[in-house]
Amino acid sequence: MSDPFSSRTLGALIESLAGGSVEVVDLTQPLSETTPIIMLPPPFANTPGWKQHEISHYDDAGPAWYWSWFEGGEHVGTHFDAPIHWITGKDRDDVSTLPLKQVIGPAVVIDKSAECAENPDYLLTIDDFRVWESEHGRLPEGGWLLYRTGWDARAQDQQAFLNADETGPHTPGIAIDCARWLAEESPIVGIGAETVGTDAGQACAFEPAFPLHTFIPGANKYGVPQLANLSKLPPTGAVFMAFPLKIEGGSGSPVRAVALVPHG
Repeated sequence: MSDPFSSRTLGALIESLAGGSVEVVDLTQPLSETTPIIMLPPPFANTPGWKQHEISHYDDAGPAWYWSWFEGGEHVGTHFDAPIHWITGKDRDDVSTLPLKQVIGPAVVIDKSAECAENPDYLLTIDDFRVWESEHGRLPEGGWLLYRTGWDARAQDQQAFLNADETGPHTPGIAIDCARWLAEESPIVGIGAETVGTDAGQACAFEPAFPLHTFIPGANKYGVPQLANLSKLPPTGAVFMAFPLKIEGGSGSPVRAVALVPHG
């Protein structure tokens, strides 16, 4: 028997969406052959970008239909990092086995866009969270941390997005001890970022290298990089969701990430 309260709750959500008191905010970057991709240093292999191949377009190959096939890496564009993506999570969930209730949760937005504009290597710290919690309350159980850096403004330009020089890429990230704390002590289940990956551009030289990737998958938690429009979300009160394709054994997948934002 269905729960009448649950039915009313879902009905109220549909009415709120239709009436505009709840807005659906698209957090996804466009996916195309110009979408920026991460560039790992030698000797590591890099992902291919995204490509689409036309099958027919209302022509002799298919007079009444248009369709294409595509190829690309699992971790291109706005995408999902499953725990199995990293060696610390090799025995954890892939995108086909993760509990779907985990990809929907309360969103908390920490805005460090001003700091990142001054210092592209800015690292989020535990103290930053303490200050945020003093203003907005504790991080929610099962929540998603969405780290706003302003980097989505660069997302259509590979060079500006990676911001690399002779010392490597320079993009914001999360401090080593903070990455461990988020994985092992905080109640969040996932981290969203506007940058090409969830770790800082210089994280290859950290100890351990790529600390967020090291600690988060080991805790069976998730990442969603290359988000857009975090500026449209409040610090608290929104709901985040990002559904990966159900690729058997997949370490990741492009996603359509959205947030539900209440108004009024």
